[in-house]
Amino acid sequence: MRRLILQQYVTLDGYAAGPGDDLSFFETVADAEESTRDNLELLRSIDTMLLGATTYRLFVEFWPTATDEPIAPLLNDLNKVVISSTLTEAPWGDREPATVLSGDAAELVADLKRQAGKDIVLWGSISLSYRLLAAGLIDEVQLRVCPILVGAGKPAFQVTDHPISLDLAEARPYASGGALLRYLPKETT
Repeated sequence: MRRLILQQYVTLDGYAAGPGDDLSFFETVADAEESTRDNLELLRSIDTMLLGATTYRLFVEFWPTATDEPIAPLLNDLNKVVISSTLTEAPWGDREPATVLSGDAAELVADLKRQAGKDIVLWGSISLSYRLLAAGLIDEVQLRVCPILVGAGKPAFQVTDHPISLDLAEARPYASGGALLRYLPKETT
């Protein structure tokens, strides 16, 4: 079965977006050589990108024409799947469009994981990621911690009365001051 890896850039105070959905904090590690190296390694291990509609809209505005980004060729060549109840199509510049799926996200992703192929990455997509975490479908959580405090914004994870326990698999500091934290959901007995 394919693994589903959630990757999220977060501020040190736990936000996935600053006030007004500002993402400029990504720049505190985005150009760092170590972060790029780690992302290239990840991209070589996957063949599918999973997105929610909001993250799809952000990505499609940038990645299909991102010529100066070292990860762009690999990212743009991935199979793209968007889970959405509002979109009916998801073009990707001059490349193959993303597949749009609607319905129960947990069922759709469980089916996607059973299909042949490499691992799958879920970028951003906060509400989708939490539903999939709660359903036990995410196999790894990667947090790219940016060395900045923004004080407010969109939390990386939703508040819940159902805690999800994780085990730290790796903590890798970057020279830029950020870090890669990799967590695996704890096995429940």
